[in-house]
Amino acid sequence: MKNQKGFTLVELIVAMAVATLVLAAVYMAVNSTQRHSTGIERKVVAQQDVKAALDLMALEISMASYNPSFASDVWRNASDCTAAGVNEYRGIQEATASALTVEMDLDENGNTTGTNEKIRYNYIATAGGDRYIARAVGCGGGFMPFLGDKVADGRPLNVRVINNDYNPVIPVFRYFNGSGTEILVDGTATGLPARIPDIRRIEITLAVETEHIDPNTGERRRLIYSTSVIPRNHVISQ
Repeated sequence: MKNQKGFTLVELIVAMAVATLVLAAVYMAVNSTQRHSTGIERKVVAQQDVKAALDLMALEISMASYNPSFASDVWRNASDCTAAGVNEYRGIQEATASALTVEMDLDENGNTTGTNEKIRYNYIATAGGDRYIARAVGCGGGFMPFLGDKVADGRPLNVRVINNDYNPVIPVFRYFNGSGTEILVDGTATGLPARIPDIRRIEITLAVETEHIDPNTGERRRLIYSTSVIPRNHVISQ
């Protein structure tokens, strides 16, 4: 009978060390893939939320001053929906760097008292960490989070709107006249609201960051999206 030899202790230790290294490499690869996949997923969710919000804002703002019947006394003061006939600013009753109120006669009945005929967007940034775009419709309608959410609500935020966190601050809304010159805001001598009738283009910019930390970088992902809107009906209504 031939002698049968087994593994020596040294051989077993070497084999175990090699196996450990292989398992560690596989774990690191799988873990890295999972982290990368999670980071991409969060970025995609943020992109989808911001893109959808920006598209709807652009669509609604582009309808500002829609008045197909050319009715008089159709517009309502931004702060008082009962005051008809406030025609000075037509269908753009408020225009600041962080808020915009537009009106439109969608049902073509000669007034803008319908639920979706008066829309206000407002950027909310508080010391408590709230960073979101709010939207209100109709007369007396309360603001509801439109992009992002209130921290106190405890719901998933997906994104935080961080325009005010940049230095200098990034305006959510910028306004331009027919020659492409920006119309300044915040009460400047050449600013709004007095020059609302001169508005020919509105630029919307949303700077956001993901609510959750990216596991790859240890930081929130930041994204900036922008689009331009030409409120053609506002031009016609002048």
